[in-house]
Amino acid sequence: MHRTHHRGVLTLTLDSPRNRNALSRALVTELYGALADAAHDDSVRAVLLAHTGNTFCAGADLSEATAADAPTAGPLGLARLLRTIVELPKPVVARVTGHVRAGGLGLLGACDISVAGPGASFAFTEARLGLAPAVISMPLLPRLDPRAAARYYLTGERFDAPEAARIGLVTLHAEDPDAALAAVLDGLRKGSPQGLAESKKLVTADILRTFDRDTEPLAEQSARLFASDEAREGMTAFLQRRDPAWAR
Repeated sequence: MHRTHHRGVLTLTLDSPRNRNALSRALVTELYGALADAAHDDSVRAVLLAHTGNTFCAGADLSEATAADAPTAGPLGLARLLRTIVELPKPVVARVTGHVRAGGLGLLGACDISVAGPGASFAFTEARLGLAPAVISMPLLPRLDPRAAARYYLTGERFDAPEAARIGLVTLHAEDPDAALAAVLDGLRKGSPQGLAESKKLVTADILRTFDRDTEPLAEQSARLFASDEAREGMTAFLQRRDPAWAR
């Protein structure tokens, strides 16, 4: 990941093509640190999450999933990161022009505003791996159309940027995402730090109450699933590029 700062906007660019910007422990730690720095930097008015390559974020780093502490450290670390984005007293905006899968969708759910361009695609793939979108549901379900959430959680189907905007996963889709973002970022630059922080509190209050209520049980659910035989088969099949045993 690398950082750039221009006219009050701190851009954090995910840049790990080797693992498709998966949420490795290193990336989660790096993002958390960068967001903590932004919170205390008076020169930062807003944060922009961007990416290089054709993938915004592939979700959990499955190559780390078999580590001894992965079942517990992973879900709690992700929950902490998502809550940090939601609680940050500055708006967080996402620019998506590539694929987003599983846990990567949690990053979008935690962001205040998101713009998706051509080439963006989305899928909740957890059920196909013997898992469930547990922790990421905290920022996502309050914003998603319930019928669409049921469909895409259960089927793992891919969908495009217009559909992502229709169901509330992203704020808008645009043929020229940079032009759309320019208008959004200019609007944020005109907001006062206090005005932005207090306005954000209003629109994130319900989501933060969800984190207060559900972080522990959902992290436990995620840890239990990651440690299960079905998830082990699902992740192994994915890494070996084959169908899992239950596929029909």
